[in-house]
Amino acid sequence: MSPCRRLAPRWLALSALLGHGAAAGAQAGLSVPLHCRIGEGQWTPCTMTVQRIGEHWWLQVGQQRFEFRSDGRGSTTVGDGAGAIRAVQPVWREPRALCWDGICAKGDLPLD
Repeated sequence: MSPCRRLAPRWLALSALLGHGAAAGAQAGLSVPLHCRIGEGQWTPCTMTVQRIGEHWWLQVGQQRFEFRSDGRGSTTVGDGAGAIRAVQPVWREPRALCWDGICAKGDLPLD
């Protein structure tokens, strides 16, 4: 089964849980356990918390938090918690690993 087909039921459940639009912003985030890698480092347990699916989420990798925002038109930014915000491009690497310019996550990713 393809990764997209396998994740479809999870996406539907997340969409129902999180809702859409402004109502979603008022709800608490959903946390998903994953494995992450920064740069060429080792894969380590991490957590993805989704505030608004496809719009606002963050990865907690040890003591580091990477906050992502997407405008829905192809532009995604990441903030590193120290005030630096930069544009990133999502790309699939390795089997089932989604990366944003060196910040990678794999597992049951809640995709939009």
